[in-house]
Amino acid sequence: MDTIDNNSTVQVTIYGKSYTIKGKADSSYISGVANYVDMKMREVEEGANAAQEEGKVAILAGMNITDELFSARQEKDKIESRIEERVQALTELIDETLST
Repeated sequence: MDTIDNNSTVQVTIYGKSYTIKGKADSSYISGVANYVDMKMREVEEGANAAQEEGKVAILAGMNITDELFSARQEKDKIESRIEERVQALTELIDETLST
């Protein structure tokens, strides 16, 4: 059985080191993700009072990215909840209007 390999292989640089990344996403997407991680690591480095170990910078950048993810999920959940409430209110209004 033949399998189709839809993986992209991309050479990226994160925090001054080159990596070969293979993934199912488009190469421009993979590069964008790598650039974002690099940017976040450099933000951590710039915000530090003293030089930091690369591993510590990576962990702190990962924490910052995860915080962004969790915040976005919470906001999405709030929006979904508001939409559900509005749909319920409109459904009730429609039901009341049709009943009269």
